[in-house]
Amino acid sequence: MIRISLCMIVKNEEDVIGRCLECVKDIVDEIIIVDTGSTDSTIEIAQKYTSKIYHFKWVDDFSKARNYAFSKATQDYIMWLDADDILFENDRIHLKQLKNDLEPSIDMVMMKYHVAFDEHNNPTLSYYRERLLSRKKNYQWISPIHEVIPPSGNILYSDIAIAHKKLHPSDKTRNLRIFNKIITEGLELDPRQQFYYSRELYYNGQYQKAIENFNQFLDSKQGWVENCISACIDLSDCYQKINEPHNALLALLKSFEFDKPRPEICCKLGNHFLENNSIEIAIFWYELAISNPSDIKNGGFHHTDYCGYIPYIQLCVCYDKIGNTQKAIFYNNKAGKLKPNDKAFLYNQNYFQTKNTTNQ
Repeated sequence: MIRISLCMIVKNEEDVIGRCLECVKDIVDEIIIVDTGSTDSTIEIAQKYTSKIYHFKWVDDFSKARNYAFSKATQDYIMWLDADDILFENDRIHLKQLKNDLEPSIDMVMMKYHVAFDEHNNPTLSYYRERLLSRKKNYQWISPIHEVIPPSGNILYSDIAIAHKKLHPSDKTRNLRIFNKIITEGLELDPRQQFYYSRELYYNGQYQKAIENFNQFLDSKQGWVENCISACIDLSDCYQKINEPHNALLALLKSFEFDKPRPEICCKLGNHFLENNSIEIAIFWYELAISNPSDIKNGGFHHTDYCGYIPYIQLCVCYDKIGNTQKAIFYNNKAGKLKPNDKAFLYNQNYFQTKNTTNQ
């Protein structure tokens, strides 16, 4: 059995830190809390779970804070969580099993990170993160914002998932402020940072500037494939925001320079042609989304609904528009098998029942 140090950096997390630590207190062997300037009761709550609480002066650099937390670990492996992360019971069970069974030759365990959910608490956006790391490998976080440990060594991909469950919106401008500070100080952004900087501009409604930076990132040909594809999607959304649908279409098509069509790209292309009443072309793209699922293990953002539920619902709409009610019902039923309580499925179901009654 391996022994685990949990390392966390926190600030003003009184509403969530207890919930997080309750999930893992009986699994990890050491809890290390690094506080970066809390003014609420975060520390008092953390003291109920551990005496290993440290203070780190915040310097607008998440990697430095995380590396400091990692430096305090003493066990075989280091696990990190954010204060608003939780493990559901099934994942707790599997983490306990992993702790018992993990071969010491494994250097890094990648776990799923669920970061968005539908109204029924089903994950809709997930990706793999480096979650459990051998302390003897001395892994280091890099990048002040959107920090990461580059995967290396003997890696195990696990189906264990961490759920990122915020209770309150975070500061929308924080990441952009840090990026602007880096740029003001004359430091050059590497390709990964340029991608995330472009995203922060997009999230903060600076669409023209985001478009400029996304295009610079893509034209450099230096980015990771998955980031390039995500950049094409975000670039397309930016063009939509400023009412340039043709450029939005070109941005989606640009993603084909990097890899095969992703389901999200296919669905967005389907939406474009559906909006322009090119139903047969829309059907082609929605069907391609279904037949070409993405692999979450490639490390990219995995939008679960784009692999099934969304194209099924949209195919239902398309076939209804061309008068093929039988196929429309077929695809709505397939959507219902995935999400039997979803509003769109239930609305369509009622629509077809009413339509059938009217035609009798």
